[in-house]
Amino acid sequence: MAVTGRAALLAALGSIPVGVLAPSWTGVLTVNGSLALACACDYALAAPVRRLLLTRSGDTSTRLGDTADVTLTITNPSRRPLRAALRDAWPPSSWQRGTETGASRHRLTVPPGERRRVTTRLRPTRRGDRHADRVTIRSYGPLGLFARQGAHEVPWTVRVLPPFTSRKHLPSRLARLRELDGRTSVLTRGEGTEFDSLREYVPGDDTRSIDWRATARQSAVAVRTWRPERDRHILLVLDTGRTSAGRVGDAPRLDASMDAALLLAALASRAGDRVALLAYDRRVRALVQGRSAGDVLPSLVNAMATLEPELVETDARGLTATVLRSAPRRSLVVLLTTLDAAPVEQGLLPVLPQLTQRHTVLVASVADPRIALMAGARGGTETVYEAAAAAQAQSERRRIAEQLRRHGVTVVDATPEGLAPALADAYLALKAAGRL
Repeated sequence: MAVTGRAALLAALGSIPVGVLAPSWTGVLTVNGSLALACACDYALAAPVRRLLLTRSGDTSTRLGDTADVTLTITNPSRRPLRAALRDAWPPSSWQRGTETGASRHRLTVPPGERRRVTTRLRPTRRGDRHADRVTIRSYGPLGLFARQGAHEVPWTVRVLPPFTSRKHLPSRLARLRELDGRTSVLTRGEGTEFDSLREYVPGDDTRSIDWRATARQSAVAVRTWRPERDRHILLVLDTGRTSAGRVGDAPRLDASMDAALLLAALASRAGDRVALLAYDRRVRALVQGRSAGDVLPSLVNAMATLEPELVETDARGLTATVLRSAPRRSLVVLLTTLDAAPVEQGLLPVLPQLTQRHTVLVASVADPRIALMAGARGGTETVYEAAAAAQAQSERRRIAEQLRRHGVTVVDATPEGLAPALADAYLALKAAGRL
C-alpha cells in the first residue's frame, strides 16, 4: 500500500484550520480521522493488484542501435476498475541514458473484466540478452488518496544482436566476386582457377583460353571458362581473451572483429564456400558449424550476440588443438586476434606451424588509429615523446606481422572502420590466386 501526495496535501491543508480555529486534540482527531476514513474507503475501492493477469508479446531480438517493442497485456478480472501507474523494469542498458523513466512508466485504466495493452520501447546500448525484471503496479482508488501496490514476474528476453555496420561494403565486394567468376557485362576472363565449362569464342576473349581439342571436334572455336574454387571451408576464429577487451575508440576490439567476420561470412557464403565460427580464449565460447548458405549469417549473428571479452590470457595451444578438431579438412583459418608482441611471440608463433601445415592461415588485427595520429604529431616535448612511443609501437607491429608472413600467413592490420573491407579484399585475393 502507498499514500499518495494528494492525501499528504489534504492532511497539510486540514492542519491549518485546526491550528487557527480549534487548536486541540479534538480538532486533530476530527481532521485526521475523516482523512483516515476516506483513505480506507479509497483503499477498499481500489482494484486488487495480485489478481491481475499479465502476459508479454513483441520483439525477441533487435540489432544494437535499433529499437525493440515489448507489449504488456494487463487483464483485470475483478469487479472494480483499475486506475494504475505501471513500471516495466529492465536492465539499465536497455535504454539510452536519461530515457529510462519516460520509456518504462505507463498510466492506464482497465474497466472490470477487460484488458489493456501498454508497449515498452527498448533501445539497448549493449549486445547480449536483456531479461525483463519485475512489473510494479500501483492501483489507485477513485479519490486518489491511497493505493495498493504489488509486483509481478513476467519473464521476457530480448537478444541484442551485433549491428553489422560493414554491410555497406558487401555490394562492392560482390561485384568483385562476379568479376572473378567472369559473370559481368564486360567480356573478361574469369580469374578463378577451377574449370567451369566450354563456350563459343567471342571476339575479345583471351586466346590462351581456347581449347584446341574441343575446337577440333566441332566447327566453332571453343573457349574454356573458369571460376573461383567453390565449396571451400572457412573457419572464423575469434580470440575472446584479454586483448580483445581493449577499447579502440568507443568499442572493444572484439566488436570490430565480429563486424569484419560477419562481412567475410556474408561474402563467402555468396561465393559458395562453407563458413564456420569458433570463439575461444581458454575454452570454447561459441561454435557454429554445418549451416547452409542461407542460415549461416543468422546463426553467426545469434552466436556473437552474447560474446564478451574474457579477462584471461588466451591459451594458444588449446586454440590450435580446437581449430584442428573443428576443421579436419584443409580450410582457410581466419584468426581475428592481436598483433601485440607478447601474445604472438609467446603464444601463437610456437604453435603456428601446426596450423600452416594443414590450413591456409590469415591473421586479422584491429589497429588503433590514435597511434598513427600520435606518430605524426609534433610540437612540444610531450608530443615528441608520444610520437616516439607511437613510432616504436608501429615498428613492433610491423615486425610481428613480418614474422607471421615468414610462416606463410597472410596478415591484415587495419583500423576498426577499415578492417572489414580489408579482410574481404584479402579473401578475394586468396580466392583469385587459388590458395583456398
